[in-house]
Amino acid sequence: MSAAAGTGSSAVVESHDGIRLHVDVIGDDALPPLVVLAGGPARHPVYLGDLGGLSIRRRLIVLHQRGVGRSESGSSTAAASWPELAEDVEAVRRWLDVDRLELLGHSAGTRVAVSYAARYPHRLDRLCLITPPATWLVDTDDDSAEIIARHAAEDWYPGFLEALPALLAAPDSASTDRRLLSLSKCPAVAPIAWGEWDDTAREHERLGAWHPAAQDAFVHTPTIDEVEDIRDALRTVTAPVLVVAGSEDGLTGLAPVVDLAKRFPLGQAIVLDGCGHYPWVEQPRSFAAAVHGFFPIG
Repeated sequence: MSAAAGTGSSAVVESHDGIRLHVDVIGDDALPPLVVLAGGPARHPVYLGDLGGLSIRRRLIVLHQRGVGRSESGSSTAAASWPELAEDVEAVRRWLDVDRLELLGHSAGTRVAVSYAARYPHRLDRLCLITPPATWLVDTDDDSAEIIARHAAEDWYPGFLEALPALLAAPDSASTDRRLLSLSKCPAVAPIAWGEWDDTAREHERLGAWHPAAQDAFVHTPTIDEVEDIRDALRTVTAPVLVVAGSEDGLTGLAPVVDLAKRFPLGQAIVLDGCGHYPWVEQPRSFAAAVHGFFPIG
């Protein structure tokens, strides 16, 4: 299927090692393409929807991560770790036949986006990172505990405290983001991702199946040298970069997310007050004002 697939269509992209990857194509054929990476890790990207109407500005090319949804997993676990998943993004760029790529990642998908930026800085036209876990890449203290504690009066808080030992027993943040990994295994953690844990939040949490094998393959513990190499590479990114943070995001914290924007020469951070990890759901108007403006038409 060609890259000119229409609204609500799909396509198959062959990656560098022959693995067949599925992409959903959302938006008008005439619009510029924007490659979209879902989080989880390894969550079906249906939970993204069309990112609060972003499809009116861009044709969204939503990639199913290896082993997720309709994408093949392959036999190489190494190729499915978050640094190496950047090569699948490069395969999509080649399939689109564009010299420079517009790229958007949410949550754990931003790790892949950052890896792509580090490997292919000259192939980026714009980069948008939505509520990215950033403690692995920046030196700013994680303030997520303080954000979560602000919700101590909520009905869900005792259940979260009860689940906390299992959360802390999950892989630590040096290997991957244990709170994000635990969402699929520990539903009591879900409310910390929201500014307000209401019916809208509960309904959204039901979207997007998690894929444990792909989740495990995603995990990679970067060495100190690897982190420094990525930091150095990000300084060479000449494309504009937008980082979107939620002031009430108990999954990522706020300070590290804002600090991530400073790693890019043309990075900027926008904080949505009162918002959590899914800003296009909680604050669609504010999200649209921030993100739609970053992707101009014409």
